[in-house]
Formats: sequence, C-alpha cells, structure tokens
Amino acid sequence: MKEDYFKWYSPNLNRETQMLVFGHSGYPVVLFPTSMGSFHENKDMGLIESARWYLEQGLIQIYCPDSIDKDSFYNKQIHPVHRIENHDWYDKMICHEVVEKVRHNTPTGKVVMAGCSFGGYHAANFAFRHPGYVSHLFSMSGIFKIKNYLEGFHNDTVFYHSPHDYLEGLNDYELWNMDIVLGTSNWDICFDANLKMSKLLSDKSMHHWLDIRQDKEHDWPLWKEMFPHYLSRIKF
Repeated sequence: MKEDYFKWYSPNLNRETQMLVFGHSGYPVVLFPTSMGSFHENKDMGLIESARWYLEQGLIQIYCPDSIDKDSFYNKQIHPVHRIENHDWYDKMICHEVVEKVRHNTPTGKVVMAGCSFGGYHAANFAFRHPGYVSHLFSMSGIFKIKNYLEGFHNDTVFYHSPHDYLEGLNDYELWNMDIVLGTSNWDICFDANLKMSKLLSDKSMHHWLDIRQDKEHDWPLWKEMFPHYLSRIKF
C-alpha cells in the first residue's frame, strides 16, 4: 500500500502543515482526524488499514490532512472570535490547498469527504459549504453544532460553520446530487445529533442514509466497520 508524506507552507494558515496520502491512484477521499488529531491518527488507529483493499486495487486515494483544532475550537486561551477565524482559515486551506489540487483526479471533478467524531463535523461542514466539490459525504459519529465550543459566542462566521444552523437556508442544487451517509449507533454519544441532522436533511428532501448500528460505542471499532462499507458506495 503506497504511502506518501507531504509538508508545505500554507499561505492560508500562515504556517507549515502536513498530510499523508495513501494509495497510488483512484477516487480522492479526504479523511479528517478526530478532535485535535494529527495527520497520522487515522493510520495509527487502523482506519486506513480497513480500506486496504480499495487502496491496493487503485480505486481510491486517501488524503489525511492535519487538523488545527488545538488552535481553533479547543483553544480556550483565545477569544471565540479568534477561534472561529482560525477555523475559517483552515476551511480555506482544505479547499484551496488540498481539494482544488486533487479533485480533477476523477472525471466528476469532485472528492469524497469523510471523518469520524469531530472529523465527521469537518467533513460535513466542508461538504455542505462547498457542495460543488463533493460527490459523497461519509460522516461517522459526527456532530453538527459548534456553539458548545465557543461559550455561546455567535457571529456570521460561527453561523456559517455550524451545519445545524445554516443548512436550512441552503439551496445549491449540488446538495441534492451528493451521496450523504450519517453513520451512528444507538450507543453513540452523537446519536441525537445525527437524528436531528437526518431530520433537517429530510425536511429539505435531501436523500441520505441514516445508518444506525446496534450496540456499538463511539470509538474506532465502529468506524473501522463503517468506513469500508461506505467506500463501496463510490461509483469507480
């Protein structure tokens, strides 16, 4: 299984960032880490291994960017306005420095967005904000509201990075072309968040699959079960 390491200076983040890329060819899958996770977390925890068959067959390439959660949502040492500003720059970095460089690896010109836990938030938020770039969204035990990370602080930037808040007002036709999976479990700490997001999607007649697994904890064994299953939905 081919693995490449990249490190570059990000003009959006104004600092160096890192990324691992797995696979030699195939449909681009951007896979975010969990809360404050590093670019190698999904490899370390076995999620990449769960997709080995797809990678070795040349069906997909997985891009694992670093997170800046420690400098955004989880940085309690700075004001929430600066936390959300930092995250907004992260969104720009993912868009302009990762997605726009790899999306033409497929005829559709689109990528898959995926992630577990807080990575599920990152995947969903990017997909809903930039639906023209995203063919599939695989959110595994994701959350969709960010107010709790900002001590109630609210402005337009917060609003437009909180899918639970802004989704109702979106009308980009590309949203209805996206294959959306919300993966969760009846034991998942994010179970209610996924039920609420599913209702929002249903209210907008956005087709999606609310995949509720049984008796599984919010943890890597659940996500390693989900991820290869969801990858089978891609039309290679």
